[in-house]
Amino acid sequence: MIRKALNSDARTISEIYNYYIIHTSITFEIETITPEDIVNRMEIYRQVGPYLVYEEKGEVLGYAYVSRFRERKAYENSIESTIYLRNGFGGKGMGYKLYSELLSRVSHKYHAIVGGIALPNDASIRLHEKCGFKKVAHFSEVGRKFEKWIDVGFWQKSGNV
Repeated sequence: MIRKALNSDARTISEIYNYYIIHTSITFEIETITPEDIVNRMEIYRQVGPYLVYEEKGEVLGYAYVSRFRERKAYENSIESTIYLRNGFGGKGMGYKLYSELLSRVSHKYHAIVGGIALPNDASIRLHEKCGFKKVAHFSEVGRKFEKWIDVGFWQKSGNV
């Protein structure tokens, strides 16, 4: 089931996200976050669009949301998308279902949606491209985590996103 995220989901969402903070370069955050941090972020992101969770048998296995792409007024018709699945649950079609639902809920509100991907990340690239995104930029060595430089690519979907 895909549904709107509730504040009561914040603990599970923080657990999902903290795995990636601690163990991967997929996110550039270094410090783990609390459920309270998630609730605060939800309030901000919900002003832009939906914040969704993928739930199966009563367990939240993933989440997705959109946020502002940039703060300047001229960017108001562009957004950035984010999706995370509980570690070990990729490749089962959940990400595609969740991301597709997110995109369908913002398709008539915004002109462009951008997904930033720390590279390499073949699974995220496949998901974005399956959802109609095209690679538009590649920035070399713009992040540093675990004593390594990390590239970031940007995928974009425009028009009726």
